[in-house]
Amino acid sequence: MKALIVDDEFNVRDVIRHLGQWEQHGINQLLEASNGDEAKKLIEKESPELIFTDVKMPGMSGIDIIEWLDSISYTGKVVLITGYDDYSFMRKAIQFRSFDYLLKPIEADAFNHTLAEAVKSWSEEEETRVYQETGVYDDVKKFRSNQLVTAACMGEIFDPDPIEACLPAADKYDLTLLSFYQMHHPDPYIQLLADELMDSRTGNAFALQNEQNLCLVITISGQWLSVEESISKQFDIPVRLVSGESITSVKEIPDAYPLLHKAMEDQNFRSIHRLNELDAARRMEDIVTYVETYYMEDLTLERLASIFFLSREHISRKFKEETGTTISKFITQQRTEQAKSWLKDTEESIYSISLMLGYQDEKYFSKLFKKVVGITPFEYRNSEKAVKKQ
Repeated sequence: MKALIVDDEFNVRDVIRHLGQWEQHGINQLLEASNGDEAKKLIEKESPELIFTDVKMPGMSGIDIIEWLDSISYTGKVVLITGYDDYSFMRKAIQFRSFDYLLKPIEADAFNHTLAEAVKSWSEEEETRVYQETGVYDDVKKFRSNQLVTAACMGEIFDPDPIEACLPAADKYDLTLLSFYQMHHPDPYIQLLADELMDSRTGNAFALQNEQNLCLVITISGQWLSVEESISKQFDIPVRLVSGESITSVKEIPDAYPLLHKAMEDQNFRSIHRLNELDAARRMEDIVTYVETYYMEDLTLERLASIFFLSREHISRKFKEETGTTISKFITQQRTEQAKSWLKDTEESIYSISLMLGYQDEKYFSKLFKKVVGITPFEYRNSEKAVKKQ
């Protein structure tokens, strides 16, 4: 398999090249392009199965690339990479069916997880193209319908026909937004609910692609209470839900969904299977483990509160009780230890290390490192080299 890295910054391409576990995932040829025009020529010549592209570049941008790829029915997987957390980019990514969307600075585990999933997805779809003359697998159909519903929820232009094809005919539908405790892996539960709704001809459930723990349920008007009763019996994990919005056509989803999402953000939800005190204690262990794993990402109290169903104040207080330090200091210590390891055992530049750790500013990283270690990263690397020579 071939993979193409597209970015106008050499340092970023260098970081991605070193982060990726390419051979482990069957990538035996790695291509690079410094701009969109160069990438287009390489794609036409080499036909890479995977493309990792920056969004903002001089000339042909990453968005231009995915629009062009969509126009030629490109069958590979495209992952957009950008340093700008811009909602419009995500909408475009979904509209033109990019596989994923990653923010800089890129964290190794997250990148390689996306790489593995992209390879897996491409392989499955390639099998479909080879062994099935017409149609697509049900899971591919489901993924596409999830993409379309997500686009509708985000206010993007979408084709309502495939969504309507996934729903029983009705004059009126009820919308319900479900929020799952993310560490419990909600996908099997969403699929279970979707299958049950389809079998009973009462509706369908769609996993939203922009937020992994959210699910939009569309049911025939008047059927929701029986569906909720079924969820209470079959689900063994906590679920938050907001309902009350009705539509006569899926074209109305862009207007109805923001009301549900705001109600969820404002904590105006109902709960199924509340977590007890023992579960709350386990969640704190999960939080510590999560921070230890994803400390190179932009971890905020708001993000942790959304993922773990706890208030920001509770997380802040209990995290300090659990670890003896604040979350920010804990993350700084974890990043510093990783920096020391890379400075000692690799030849990565200090700039690259700062990017991989989540710092856009090399000077800020060096200042923070010195505050914790007592010397600059440059001094630390030279001291370790001196020790090795002895």
